[in-house]
Amino acid sequence: SRTGGHLGAGLGVVELTIAIHKVFNTPDDRLIFDVGHQCYPHKILTGRRDRIRTLRQEGGLSGFTKRAESEYDPFGAAHSSTSISAGLGMAVAAELSHTDRNVIAVIGDGALTSGMALEALNDAGHANLNLLVVLNDNAMSISPNVGAMARYLSRARSEPGYLRAKEQFESLMRRLPSGGALVELLERLKSGVKQIFIPGMLFEDLGFTYLGPLDGHDIPALLSALSQAKRLEGPVLVHVLTEKGKGYSPAEMHCSRLHGVAAFDLETGEPIEPPHGNTFTEQFGTIVNTLVAQDDRVVAITAAMCDGTGLTDFKRHHPARFFDVGMAEEHAVTLAAGLACEGLRPVVAIYSTFLQRAYDQVLHDVCLQQLPVILAIDRAGVVGEDGPTHQGAFDLSYLRMMPHLTLMAPATFHELDAMLTHALTLPGPSAIRYPKGRAGIEDAGPLTTIADGRAAVLRAGDDVALLAVGPIVSAALTAADLMQAQGIRAGVMNARFVKPLDAATILQVARQVRLVVTVEENVIAGGFGSAVQQLFAEHHITAPCRAIGLPDFFPNQGSRAQLLTHFGLHPEGIAEFVVQQLAAAPRPQAAVETLASSHTLPPVDH
Repeated sequence: SRTGGHLGAGLGVVELTIAIHKVFNTPDDRLIFDVGHQCYPHKILTGRRDRIRTLRQEGGLSGFTKRAESEYDPFGAAHSSTSISAGLGMAVAAELSHTDRNVIAVIGDGALTSGMALEALNDAGHANLNLLVVLNDNAMSISPNVGAMARYLSRARSEPGYLRAKEQFESLMRRLPSGGALVELLERLKSGVKQIFIPGMLFEDLGFTYLGPLDGHDIPALLSALSQAKRLEGPVLVHVLTEKGKGYSPAEMHCSRLHGVAAFDLETGEPIEPPHGNTFTEQFGTIVNTLVAQDDRVVAITAAMCDGTGLTDFKRHHPARFFDVGMAEEHAVTLAAGLACEGLRPVVAIYSTFLQRAYDQVLHDVCLQQLPVILAIDRAGVVGEDGPTHQGAFDLSYLRMMPHLTLMAPATFHELDAMLTHALTLPGPSAIRYPKGRAGIEDAGPLTTIADGRAAVLRAGDDVALLAVGPIVSAALTAADLMQAQGIRAGVMNARFVKPLDAATILQVARQVRLVVTVEENVIAGGFGSAVQQLFAEHHITAPCRAIGLPDFFPNQGSRAQLLTHFGLHPEGIAEFVVQQLAAAPRPQAAVETLASSHTLPPVDH
């Protein structure tokens, strides 16, 4: 309640976490939590209770499992559906090294919507090694009768005596005349009955011994099932049914809203500080609702992030045009490609850090075929407390090199509106990236149209030109004011487009100043600054060009304001950097180089 974080998921696995640590000998036995947003009880039980109040704070505990933080975190996770693959890798390593070790992967039912999890289940069943998968299913409630029957069936099927009797029966039957055919008939009959009464036949067919479903809040039942699973050979799947937010009524009643929270009042579950003003996410949702009313080709796609991407109202008002594909970003993008082939205009709303998982689909399925798919990239740039796994630091770099793609970054809400409208007119793919928070500068007035690839010069100056992209334009404008007080005439340009660049305007501005500085919330390598420097090299521009952006390591956790300050992306940092660079400009040779801001810090993990 003090730090914020992922609330409901952790409350749902308290009993499960206790039972796993009771039955297994961690950290020698490897325990992997998929995604990791349910790992807070695990952290409390593994020597981090005294630091739990530092959760997600600068220099504090990560909100996810993290190898550098504890030996009890054998695998770092914050993107879904990786646990079974990682667990199988550890099981293979134990087999090769002749190490007697258990490997447990805890994965939610939502993560099983990802192709990666299904690929791993398929391979694990084939490998036939000792791997325990605990399926934490919180999508359904449990009736006592179903739970009791499931407990009985899993206990009967997993007892060693039952398994020995089954093998002896099959051996005896096969020695009888026509016994083999009879055994096969009985097996088919058994499978048909199990399909009706036991929901785990899919896992059985993949090669797993299936136990469950059982009440994930019943510690004795969990201890019994996990102990039985520990004795079995080969891959085992234990299916537990849990309730998200268990034990805290606000989280039970509002499991979606209280999945991830800011600081909140413990009695009511309400946020302590209500949000101030609109966010880019909310504005995006409003705009898409408007666009679909104007253009019946528009459809919206998300990968299990309807609320997070601002599409809740769209889903409510246009259910036939809304597609939530689950935690399957690759499928989301290629689904959009198929829709675009048939004349629709799909808008794929997805977080920057999750779009990384669909890199090949964007390149191969969308850009190669020049399909008019619109990528609405939320949480771009510095995200904050979720840490290095969620910083949207790379999208400008990994998208800029893709042919046929138009890449935009609005500084204001009106620009977001205009860019989405513009994207609908393009014959090929486009991407619009925007941050988690609010716009830093106010819109002067409605911007109804935006010219393809055209930047906006917001302020003239003949000493230095600040070329900024996205909401960081606001910091550049304030930095120009600070430098004005020191007698430095700083111009500011809102680039708007990273691809195509407004080459004519940028070159014109560069020829009028002593220094050019690019400013972006993206890693410097391959980003907007790199594009401008490449342009300068091609046109023999002699003005030094420097880049301020995110450094060549994974930005750690902390508030958005703290991180922007660390990396010199706040007004004072930009102004200080420019003053230092102006002192050395112009240099005798043409300077086209990339310099990280002097404000960057070494990674905390180092």
